[in-house]
Amino acid sequence: MTIDLYYVPGSAPCRTVLLAAKALNLNLNLKLVDLQRGEHLKPEYLKLNPQHTVPTLVDDGFAIWESRAIITYLANKYGKGKGLYPEEPKARALVDQRLYFDIGTLYARFADYFYPQVFGNAPSDSDKRTKVEDALQNLNTFLEGQKYVAGPNLTLADLSLVASVSSLEATDIDFLKFANVKRWYETVKSTAPGYQEANEKGLEMFKALVESMKKK
Repeated sequence: MTIDLYYVPGSAPCRTVLLAAKALNLNLNLKLVDLQRGEHLKPEYLKLNPQHTVPTLVDDGFAIWESRAIITYLANKYGKGKGLYPEEPKARALVDQRLYFDIGTLYARFADYFYPQVFGNAPSDSDKRTKVEDALQNLNTFLEGQKYVAGPNLTLADLSLVASVSSLEATDIDFLKFANVKRWYETVKSTAPGYQEANEKGLEMFKALVESMKKK
């Protein structure tokens, strides 16, 4: 059985999938997608994913994209009993809420604030920056009295959010000023299986890309 992951190492959503695979003890067949050369627009890729985004996962002929959908699929199929995506309805709903908060609020606001600066040479927008910090304050509140974002145990929500939050290292936003976020961040870095390989390596590549774009 081969599970293919089409990915870009620096991408936070791709790093989310790599983190989940490590936590689930899954070996992925990594397929690098060169966006600059338009590999994501080739017919064979569009057949897999008509939205031509990364990451895209193909498991025994089944193609799925959007990182949060990928990791919940992997946990449902390969992670029974591992606790990353709890089966109890209330516990699962809390994980889902945190995942939706990530894609719809925190990561969305980060992307809206930062990507125009990196890829469009736009000036920093103070209103958009404030929205990112508001999202971080929400995350800080979620973590009050909690070791992880959805309770006492590491879940998919932590893996998704840590990929997003760590990307802020490339920005001018000091997310470590939020005490609960800082504590949680250090906890996940030290307890998520394979964190250095799955997230840190790609994060360094993302930061290098940002620096190179600034020089243009």
